[in-house]
Amino acid sequence: MTASIIIVIAVVVVALAFDYTNGFHDAANAIATSVSTRALTPRVALVIAAVMNFIGALLGQQVAHTVADTITTPQGNTGLVIVMAGLLGAITWNLITWYFGLPSSSSHALIGGLVGAALAAMAVVSDADVGVHWQTIVDKVIIPMVASPLAGFVMAFLVMLAIMWIFRKANPHRINRGFRYAQTLSAAGLALGHGLQDAQKTMGVIFLALVAGGHASAGDDLPLWVVLAAATAISAGTYAGGWRIMRTLGRRIIHLDPARGFAAEAVASGVLYVAAIGFHAPISTTHTITSAIMGSGATKRLSAVRWGVARSIVTAWVLTFPAAGAVAAIVYWICHFLFQLP
Repeated sequence: MTASIIIVIAVVVVALAFDYTNGFHDAANAIATSVSTRALTPRVALVIAAVMNFIGALLGQQVAHTVADTITTPQGNTGLVIVMAGLLGAITWNLITWYFGLPSSSSHALIGGLVGAALAAMAVVSDADVGVHWQTIVDKVIIPMVASPLAGFVMAFLVMLAIMWIFRKANPHRINRGFRYAQTLSAAGLALGHGLQDAQKTMGVIFLALVAGGHASAGDDLPLWVVLAAATAISAGTYAGGWRIMRTLGRRIIHLDPARGFAAEAVASGVLYVAAIGFHAPISTTHTITSAIMGSGATKRLSAVRWGVARSIVTAWVLTFPAAGAVAAIVYWICHFLFQLP
């Protein structure tokens, strides 16, 4: 077995490990509101989220190809180490924010890691095949990164206002019970959108590794084993759960009732589907659901949202891209000098 094949296998294993951490890091996205409103028990919510994540991962490849198009890597060990370093940067940031209970974006950690590793390689390698596609980053990452949480906040606010007006004369007890049932569907829809978005990002990274290793060409479709492996890893991670982040999303931002939980989940699901299918943009599930929770909660009164917690979350959002990139750059430089890469 050649060194190149060994590195490809190592990158695939690390990519699936990232996919697993993505699952347990972002499990809270799909279940926090449903659990906090007692629409679902935690274990049932996790099972639903895991199954729907798996199904969502099988529904498309557009986001995966967008991720694969963010950087150019040379064939051979240098390209494989760039991908590996990007993954390790993303995993490190995921674990740091998971430890502190901050719902940061695994998506932006991954892309930030890839960009950081590519920039580090450009600093020490004269290979013209190393590069960052900044236009893709701006169009498919930066703009959606800003637009998706704004859309989530505004739309959730408006949807919740509509719900309040439509059911203004209804019995509150019956309304809460009805929206608890509805949250089963909205939570499942959100988990489906998470699989559609986040599992594809790992597929894109594995595809990058296959291209760098000479086992695939840039225009090829994703191999079936890549799709199934990524879907399985994110589902397993989702079932493992992310209880620390669930407490932040479900309780610390604002106390949600079933109607507001449904509004937040339904709007976040819609934003995920539109971004993935309409724009092929790898947006953050975390950003989207968190802003939707804030939007639906703000219909009580603006002071009902714990803006101090929200500020900490936004800080984690802003730091994610550069922090993951910095870790990935350091990992690449260490590997470059340790293994004397060309």
